[in-house]
Amino acid sequence: MHFDLTPDQKAIRDLVRDFAEREVKPRAAEFDRTAEFPWDLVRRMAELDLFGIPFPEAYGGIGGDAVSYAVAIEEVARADASVAITYLAHCSLGLSPIYLFGSEAQKRRWLPPAIRGEFLAAFGLTEPDAGSDAGNTRTTARPDGDTWVLNGSKVFITNGSVAGVLVVTAVTDPAAGHRGISSFIVPGDARGLRRLTPWEKLGHRASDTAELVFEDCRIPRENLLGTPGEGFVQFLKTLDAGRITIAAMSVGIAQACLEASLEYARQRVQFGQPIARFQAVQFKLADMATAVELARLATYRAAWLKDQGRSHTREAAMAKLFASEACVRAALEAVQIHGGYGYTTDYPVERYLRDAKLMEIGEGTSEIQRLVIARELGCR
Repeated sequence: MHFDLTPDQKAIRDLVRDFAEREVKPRAAEFDRTAEFPWDLVRRMAELDLFGIPFPEAYGGIGGDAVSYAVAIEEVARADASVAITYLAHCSLGLSPIYLFGSEAQKRRWLPPAIRGEFLAAFGLTEPDAGSDAGNTRTTARPDGDTWVLNGSKVFITNGSVAGVLVVTAVTDPAAGHRGISSFIVPGDARGLRRLTPWEKLGHRASDTAELVFEDCRIPRENLLGTPGEGFVQFLKTLDAGRITIAAMSVGIAQACLEASLEYARQRVQFGQPIARFQAVQFKLADMATAVELARLATYRAAWLKDQGRSHTREAAMAKLFASEACVRAALEAVQIHGGYGYTTDYPVERYLRDAKLMEIGEGTSEIQRLVIARELGCR
């Protein structure tokens, strides 16, 4: 077994780390305070070809592998989770279904300009009554001449109010159950698409999270992704890959918690010495460092399996489950180590804690991950 990053992967890590340290991290607290969407950083990520990492050169990408992409997500999340989730929602959720399941014409139409950063992408799956139970989709799509007509709503959609293109699931055959769900490419300016005011959130405050309403929303007939009835399988495959990026985000946030806690513990003096010398604090830091490293290994392994073209459903769920829960524990311990200061906005750990919680919810809750893992073990 080989655990070192390749030269190409290290180069991507170093590029993204430099960008994150110089341009993202210094502004993270202000983004959180104002909830301002970071359009200039989105454009900067496009300039650095970060959007192109997971896509082939034929569509304007750089042909990077899944490990490189996970490393990039981790480094951005270490600086600011809001920017990281905007990044992964664009690539992993919005563009990946088009790349994986789209026709050649659809790929040529949507991927190159999105990779260049001309617009952002989003993925419309969750509904008011279909969260963990995504097979209970109520949004419908019916053919009408040379168009599809969509009606329904989607909630908690990252990049929802700013996206120039969306991949949306809808029922095309109500009698077929989950086999009657299809996926569609919806242009951001489609007639009948209405975007409601973005939610104010506990964390990830500078990311865009909106509700989408489809009221006789008409899109071209050729905007069906794949064939009718494939939507359920398509979104399961999309979520498999997406869980790797949520795990990578979790590792990045947890790493930031560890670094902030180490720095504070070395500087904070109590009873005549830095608190880093106290065994109680040392144990917290040791546990945090161990969990971060194990989460990183699980994440990279799931990404490596994806790169090998091997099944990674179980490993992606394991990585997402372990990394997200380790991230929340790391954030809680970071606040504890900082004491009263950790509960104030003078230090970043209170933001890390607010950002961390979403990792246990998005892309399938921890409970859903345990169900996926159990089923992969044969508990059916």
